[in-house]
Amino acid sequence: MPSTMRAVVVHGPEDYRLDTVPVPTPGPGELLLKVDAVGVCASDLKCYHGAAKFWGDENRPAWAERDRIAGHEFVGTVVQGDTTALTRRGVDLGDRIACEQIVPCGDCRYCLMGAYWMCAPHDMFGFKGFDGAMAEYVLVPTRALTHPVSRDLAPHVAAFAEPLSCAMHAVERGDIHFDDVVVIAGAGPIGLGAIAGTRQKNPRLVIALDMSDDKLALARQAGADLTINITTDDAVQKIKDLTDGYGADVYIEATGHPSAVSQGLNLLRKLGTYVEYSVFGSNASVDWSIISDDKELNVLGAHLGPHCWPAAIKLLESGTLPMDQICTHQFPLDRFQDALDLVADSEGGSVKVSIVPTLTHPTTSTAIRD
Repeated sequence: MPSTMRAVVVHGPEDYRLDTVPVPTPGPGELLLKVDAVGVCASDLKCYHGAAKFWGDENRPAWAERDRIAGHEFVGTVVQGDTTALTRRGVDLGDRIACEQIVPCGDCRYCLMGAYWMCAPHDMFGFKGFDGAMAEYVLVPTRALTHPVSRDLAPHVAAFAEPLSCAMHAVERGDIHFDDVVVIAGAGPIGLGAIAGTRQKNPRLVIALDMSDDKLALARQAGADLTINITTDDAVQKIKDLTDGYGADVYIEATGHPSAVSQGLNLLRKLGTYVEYSVFGSNASVDWSIISDDKELNVLGAHLGPHCWPAAIKLLESGTLPMDQICTHQFPLDRFQDALDLVADSEGGSVKVSIVPTLTHPTTSTAIRD
């Protein structure tokens, strides 16, 4: 094992640097992974740009930490660990595992009631408490939650288990029934995952909304029955026309754009269900009387991917999703800034961007090129 490694270290908003740091040494019950791939999430980007959710404002303290290695969407190969750690997790050296983003404390009110994903301290790889995987190696603490992943999957595809599990949790929150008309706003990584998860529920109609025809084409491959480009069509009116004027039963918001919130409230039927997954960079304002007096809507949040990881990994391993087109761009570690900038570029043609430490130069899907 080398004594040092390259890692993307968070020094503050818009100050991420590729530093040389010590390779972690696993203690009793811990594992060391050689990072296979780490996805670049929209929340990584919002943290990078200094969003209040991460760095605090007049309403909340800072949550993200400086001098922390970034990266929470990762898979890696087990390269070190004692017998206790290997046995407890049912793995051997050379196996591939994914880690859930959150590292629950096990002692707080939420953990004790079984809602580990809402853990009060909320330690999370790459943000708070534990270093993430934008590095050559990552330490798996004893409290981490891990899942086996096939080595037959390309590394960047295997790392998609994290956003897919999150999207599936949003789908579960929607309590989707067979006769429902379900609308998913956004055909980015989370939206495509929500479309794929919704398809597994087999409702009457799955509708995807986006501003990009290329991404809407991917949405159809992921399981959407109908796609609507909101720049050319009135999505609210079109959905009402499809539902005898009533509106959709379930709306899952996966764009992170404030305008998608009012869009969802307007296209839902009375007594419909709104599921919010996105992390917003700015506040969204809506007429709350639509939620209450007009429609009596069920408005639900969704956070992380609890209890959905095995299903997400199984879906990836089945090969049914167009992952060669969803995972559009992969970058080596020393090009992490290019990866962040591409995720930020709405015209850049990317869907899912990943960092693969073993790469020596960027690679791009043949489906969508920057």
